Amino acid sequence: MGGLRQRRSRHDPGRTLRDLAVMVADGGDCLADLRALRDQPSLFGEVPSDATAWRALAALEEGRLTAVRAARAAARARVWELAGTPERVMLDLDATLVSAHSDKERAAGNYKHGFGFHALLCYEATSEEALAGILRPGNAGANTACDHVELLDLALAQLPEQAVGPGLLVRADSGGATHVFLDHVASLGLCFSVGFDLTEQVRKAVLAVSEKAWRPALTQAGEPRDGAAVAQLELDLSNWPAGTRAICRRERPHPGAQLSFTDDNGYRFQVFITNQQGKRIERLEQLQRHHAIVEDRIRCGKDTGLRNLPFRAFAANAAWLELALIAQDLLAWTQRLLLSGELARCEPKRLRYRLLHVAGRLTRHARRLRLHLPRGWAWGEALLQAFARLRAIPQPP
Repeated sequence: MGGLRQRRSRHDPGRTLRDLAVMVADGGDCLADLRALRDQPSLFGEVPSDATAWRALAALEEGRLTAVRAARAAARARVWELAGTPERVMLDLDATLVSAHSDKERAAGNYKHGFGFHALLCYEATSEEALAGILRPGNAGANTACDHVELLDLALAQLPEQAVGPGLLVRADSGGATHVFLDHVASLGLCFSVGFDLTEQVRKAVLAVSEKAWRPALTQAGEPRDGAAVAQLELDLSNWPAGTRAICRRERPHPGAQLSFTDDNGYRFQVFITNQQGKRIERLEQLQRHHAIVEDRIRCGKDTGLRNLPFRAFAANAAWLELALIAQDLLAWTQRLLLSGELARCEPKRLRYRLLHVAGRLTRHARRLRLHLPRGWAWGEALLQAFARLRAIPQPP
């Protein structure tokens, strides 16, 4: 945010954005919630007014957003240096609807007969970090290839250079099954695994699979899954990237499920395509099914600033989306670096209740501030350990 201030002022715009991100991580969903920080100067220092915060946010045009993203990438590289790189980096792409309850710029009707925006998001599966997001009108398509390409490029720019390689896996639902997007993934030397529509050709291939070809599916724990099986389909995929193959999963539907395509035995079928190699197709299907955790990440995102885009201007709401991504990263990094056990996995609402919103008392003695925590608080010891781990983190050179 350097060079933004045209005259001397009390509040640095970069620090203002930091305060906004902390406020969103703490559960705030509009500029007025910045008062939660402003009313506690002993904890947060001098926090700007809502008007000052708005000016900093409104200044986040595309060029400055690029600089903010570069700063996020540098911070991420530092965290991965301290906490370790995931054993396999997996990027999950998915879209979500964000409702607008008033007439906002570029808000539009969506396929669920609502009104608002259709954001496209990317998360890293293992670390649960929010890598990138694109704000789009509500009538934007779920399978718009250029948007998927742009989002993937933004996400890859967030990763440390050593983390991007042939083993990196890009996952999406059937909205990502476009030639332009998958050709782009393959051109980068990456693996993909995306859902595939049950067209007439695919249905015929599914019904042509012999009973002996079906292999037991796996649970996420790696155990055989009752009532589910997988098989590779004989499909002509020559128009897709080299090495692409189609894998089908069949399972007994749960009671009350609506079936759109079944055989005589009443199975439900799901198909995906992938360029991953290997004979254990049940393991490849397990990885694709694990893509569903992106729904949990999006739900946590909506609990961290994404449920409501508070401004009328589209550019301001796009900047707010970037703040929400930063806020999710702050929570994810806090859990990776400072917490263990259940607290390292719990969702934002529970984390705020147990740690961030615990009642404490600050006292001053001998020119030092002391924080007093409730003696009987169940997670008081975990909070003390988190402070100890924080102090032990070496400062960057």
